[in-house]
Amino acid sequence: MQPSPFPVIRLKPKTSPRALRHGFPWVYDNELVTDRRTKALEPGSMAVLEDANRAPIALVSVNPTSRIMARVMDLDPAAQVDAAWLKAKLARAYAMRAQLYPAPFYRLVHAEGDGLPVVVIDLFGDTAVVQPNAAWAEAMIDDLARVLVEVTGVTNVLKNAAGRARGLEGLDDQSGVLIGRAPEGPVPVPMNGAIYMADLTGGQKTGLFYDQRPNHAFAAALAAPMVAGGPGARVLDVFTHVGGFALASLAAGAASALAVDGSAPALDFAQAGAEAMGADAAFETRKGDAFDVLTALGEDKALFDLVVCDPPAFAPNKKALDAGLRAYERTARLSAPLVEAGGYLVLCSCSHAVDLDAFRRASIRGIGRAGRQAQLIHTGFAGPDHPMHAHLAETGYLKALFFRL
Repeated sequence: MQPSPFPVIRLKPKTSPRALRHGFPWVYDNELVTDRRTKALEPGSMAVLEDANRAPIALVSVNPTSRIMARVMDLDPAAQVDAAWLKAKLARAYAMRAQLYPAPFYRLVHAEGDGLPVVVIDLFGDTAVVQPNAAWAEAMIDDLARVLVEVTGVTNVLKNAAGRARGLEGLDDQSGVLIGRAPEGPVPVPMNGAIYMADLTGGQKTGLFYDQRPNHAFAAALAAPMVAGGPGARVLDVFTHVGGFALASLAAGAASALAVDGSAPALDFAQAGAEAMGADAAFETRKGDAFDVLTALGEDKALFDLVVCDPPAFAPNKKALDAGLRAYERTARLSAPLVEAGGYLVLCSCSHAVDLDAFRRASIRGIGRAGRQAQLIHTGFAGPDHPMHAHLAETGYLKALFFRL
């Protein structure tokens, strides 16, 4: 056997390799023997991970500056992470999405869920937006962009370097164009019969949240007229971003939709989306703090047939868990009184640190403290373009609870 061209890093004697051999993708710095040689490895470089008995486990990318010091790239320690390896990963991801979605508007790569650690790629027609949130991906960004064009046929590849993950990896926040050009304005995105305006260069994340697609669809069905020609639902969409649940509901026949967000630019894009789909007459926006708006609507005795609250992560890490759960409970308590009897309340969480059971308990507690009774009729998750890694709960972050009050 030829000796490996890569350096070796080793688990500490008390660190079990079992989970890694079964597919767990992360190795923390306190699980490794971190001598001077290991600490001197270039961030993003490849190494062979061995157990304490010097038996090879996997090929990993290394970043000595990160709490997650090694990320499993391939369970074959002899693998070569090169352009051909990237192309195989992208082709596999693309084949599944192309079968599920008729148009190229979806998440193409969902990090570890698609075997490309901490890399996110979203497609917007002929433009791809890449978030290379790990040192290994930053080091290979040119190959990644080139292969992305080969596999998908996109003509533009943008790099989005915003976000907390890159800071944790010690990477910069310089976004830019890798191939082609950036769109001159927002990109219209068709989804669930609605049209969303995605800002690919200045918006949140990559410009649009594809993960809520199936939950938008389920909510839209609740907002549709019960009989042909009948009235649709009155919808309140809080933390709407660029129109989220509101536009999907209007596309399904909702009578009206009030979209609330703290960002004026996001609401401008939501309004543009409503106009593009010819639904602006039934669409209204309100800028403000969500809790303040919910409180004011409650004081006004406002009622809606469908109320949706889809906040940003209230608990982005374990330290924020208790505060996050209180915020989710408060959201439920303030929004439940706004739901007409027999209407629906949708509560969402994208917090990695809050599991489904804890989120459900906080939501039900808030509904109860509002003096309402509820049936839980559906639990939604991210769409199939956001596959979960079987050993990494963080890749299944999104939860959506649908209650009938």
